[in-house]
Amino acid sequence: MTPMPAMSLAAVPGRRARTLELAGEIERRGFPGIYCPSLSDGLALCEDLAFATRELTFGTSITPIYTRHVQDFANAASFIHEVSGGRFRFGIGVSHGPALDRLGIEPGKPLGDMRRFVSDLKAVPRAGQLPPLVLATLRRRMIRLAEEIGDGMVFANGARSHMADSLGVLSADARDGDFFIGNMIPTCVGDDRAAAAAVNRRTLTSYAMLPNYRNYWREAGYEEEMAGVEAAIAAGEPDRVPDCLSDRWLADTTLFGSPAEVREGIEAWFDAGIKTPIIVPSSANGGQFAAFEEFFSIWD
Repeated sequence: MTPMPAMSLAAVPGRRARTLELAGEIERRGFPGIYCPSLSDGLALCEDLAFATRELTFGTSITPIYTRHVQDFANAASFIHEVSGGRFRFGIGVSHGPALDRLGIEPGKPLGDMRRFVSDLKAVPRAGQLPPLVLATLRRRMIRLAEEIGDGMVFANGARSHMADSLGVLSADARDGDFFIGNMIPTCVGDDRAAAAAVNRRTLTSYAMLPNYRNYWREAGYEEEMAGVEAAIAAGEPDRVPDCLSDRWLADTTLFGSPAEVREGIEAWFDAGIKTPIIVPSSANGGQFAAFEEFFSIWD
């Protein structure tokens, strides 16, 4: 029987109360975890999840480390950890250059900034006990750092075929023990396989515009696709980017198709070494709530 994955959940303005009701439904259906992206303040959503749920694990996936003072982060994370009875995981990351540019933030080197942030977070006085720290990772140096200074790691849009190489830099204790290893996976369930694939391709096109993701996917064996993306960007033709993203690449980074295909894909992610696949549902027929209903249906 396919193990159940965790779910990605975001609370957008105007739908926050309904999102908390959905969190209760996720727990009632037996999914083991909920992880909240930075969209619309995932940390605030996690504070509510401490009371809206009773047993499942939840966390951020991820919170950018630059958007609040480290003392504020330490107090908020410790509070959620305490009132949830230790069910919270604090996922943190360095975000992306274009997103930071929009906020007027000038970051330093990702590895140095992350190391400094974790050190400063742990040094905040009288904050209380911190939750496990999960670092956003793509490439090997950040993966090594996650094991060195954190309690887990989480990919977003990782390539399944590249996982053996990526996870190979971890110790056996990390791969086999309690060290958190997650991946956020864009997922669209639908018998119209082409329509479901198109949804995921649209979702990941914006990521293909980011240099750090192109570098990762190039490392994962998609040199031709990433060269095509860069040529389209250089030519001032961003509309051509989706055409550069092959079906092979899409099947390696996302899940789409019939319920049976998606469940088989989830099993493959577990087999690839991802202990906690985090499903990011989308729908070809509606919004977030329709996407969850379609995903729930494959477990009925």
